[in-house]
Amino acid sequence: MTYACLGPEGTFTQAALRRMPTLAPDMPHRPFPTVRAALEAVRRGDCGAAVVPLENSVKGVVPATMDRLVSARLHINAEVTMPVTFALMAPAGSARERITRVLSHPHALGQCRTWLARHLPDAYAVPADSTAAAAREVADAGAEGVAAIAAPLAAELYGLEILATDIGEHASAVTRFVAVSQGWLPPARAGRERTSLVVSLRGEGPGQLVSVLTEFSSRGIELSWIQSWPTGDRLGNYRFFIDIDGHIENPSVREAIAALAGLGARARFMGSYPRWATAAIAGPRPQAVGVAA
Repeated sequence: MTYACLGPEGTFTQAALRRMPTLAPDMPHRPFPTVRAALEAVRRGDCGAAVVPLENSVKGVVPATMDRLVSARLHINAEVTMPVTFALMAPAGSARERITRVLSHPHALGQCRTWLARHLPDAYAVPADSTAAAAREVADAGAEGVAAIAAPLAAELYGLEILATDIGEHASAVTRFVAVSQGWLPPARAGRERTSLVVSLRGEGPGQLVSVLTEFSSRGIELSWIQSWPTGDRLGNYRFFIDIDGHIENPSVREAIAALAGLGARARFMGSYPRWATAAIAGPRPQAVGVAA
């Protein structure tokens, strides 16, 4: 199976792919310029699965991933969380005080906002499809006054000079990545799974959502994440992306999901898979050389 992922070489998504449970470190992968392009390759059947960023502990969800998960009927089969560390890099000989433009992924720019305001207050922040793409663009241009925020590894890959390290606002920041495919590929049971659902409500108002959540809480099922996402039909109309603790085969989970129909809500099953805390393979964790995507 070939995995799609966010490219080019040097993205943190590629590091996450290598850490995904059940995937071999040398799993064939194909880089794509954007998250949307990687997920579209899976939807079309060009790639068997994709590894994409879903959420960051500092900047929240990744919109491109959420859009396709909600609308393209893809499924989640595994997850991994990775620490992130950012570096400012530019062509060799660049002076930090002369930097006027900084390229990076929007999540990385957001996580480094305080450092940029303090050290490069007059520099323009320019969004890129990925941190590695920003580093490659800066290297290809070779222009004075332009820098990228990316992983230290990207500087090595693209021949850039690191001007500053550890410039993110939160040293403990992590990004959650998921492995996505057209169908659900049930992984081996690990004893503590997460189940992801997309829930559509019958009507509007807080009472509808409270009723849905009560079906889980009344059965002792913990919700670990809930995220609203607009349907695009009209203002104020949302679907809800919900993560619950438990496997789809657990009787209480199946009962709760079945009960939603009685409320007029629709629940689309996205997948059950080991939570990263229990899925992590043995051995030392990788060095934090990361980027947001």
